[in-house]
Amino acid sequence: MLRPYQQIHRRKSRVINVGNVSIGGNNQIAVQTMTNTLTSNAKDTIAQIERSAKLGVDLVRVSVPDKESSNSLKEIVKHSSVPIIADIHFHYKRGIEAANNGASCIRINPGNIGSIDRIKEVIKAAKDNNCSIRVGVNAGSLEKQILEKFSEPNPDALVESALLNIKILEDNDFTNFKISVKSSDIFMSIKAYEQLAELCDYPLHLGITEAGGKRTGSIKSSIGIGNLLLRGIGDTIRISLSDEPEEEVRVGFEILKSLGLRNRGVKIISCPSCARQQFEVIKTVKNLEKKLDDISTPLTVSIIGCVVNGPGEATMTNIGITGGGNDTHMIYIDGKKNNVVKNVDLESYLEDLIRKKTKEIELSN
Repeated sequence: MLRPYQQIHRRKSRVINVGNVSIGGNNQIAVQTMTNTLTSNAKDTIAQIERSAKLGVDLVRVSVPDKESSNSLKEIVKHSSVPIIADIHFHYKRGIEAANNGASCIRINPGNIGSIDRIKEVIKAAKDNNCSIRVGVNAGSLEKQILEKFSEPNPDALVESALLNIKILEDNDFTNFKISVKSSDIFMSIKAYEQLAELCDYPLHLGITEAGGKRTGSIKSSIGIGNLLLRGIGDTIRISLSDEPEEEVRVGFEILKSLGLRNRGVKIISCPSCARQQFEVIKTVKNLEKKLDDISTPLTVSIIGCVVNGPGEATMTNIGITGGGNDTHMIYIDGKKNNVVKNVDLESYLEDLIRKKTKEIELSN
């Protein structure tokens, strides 16, 4: 197996707890998503949470916009296999209720939660219930005084908002919190996170807010979040997509896997295919990605359509296939030639091979 050319040296942040998940320090970077069901519909929300949990999500955020959602939160927390973060805007009482109803963390946006006295009440509820807080600064909803000072959202404005609210929490003897300074603008986000990372040691939650649909949002998030992660900044991430939460989880893990920061599930190395391909590479890869979605054991697979790069890639993966002529292809196991296959259903054959290898790895660990 090929060793990483370079390892990322992470910023040393203090450790906080979100339920049973430790954030910061040397703990693995947590992947988060957010439900898009009506929180008042506990059944649908729980089902969506569990679909994300099967893909390995560490934390799930749910919006709590009204009293009915707040009441439903208790049922959701009870049946969730991962810690729940309550997303609070405008109504500080929802934050108090969320802490009382079992949320592991409360996300508040200081720009719209209300007066300092109201924030203090939320802090007290969090303390009383061993609930952490995320200070969620957002370029789209900065405090009035911040906007008056800076005229428009910019990195300095985001950081100043974060520092003001850090002070409020610290003044109330509360340090079990993480911070985000999000913007839909990649450059603004990167600059704000870089500045904040130098000014405090609290864990940072990364995201490019309102990033867009699956393709656009994945690209923007990969550039913005990936840029920060490469510099060692970031303790939790959320990929904000106009898509299903499960897709956010998949993209989040792919970013972390690409940087060697998390190693979960099957990592497929495949060629884009060309006239040299000896089997349908694109179709094979697409279908295998879907079929292998449930595997959590780290495993690398190379699927290369011809002998130009195929043998070289196969020597660096657990399972490899290199396309050959006359519908005859070479299979590699642990980087070595194993056998030749001819006229077989490649998708089914490779799936069986990968699942068998997965079980071997699990038994050896």
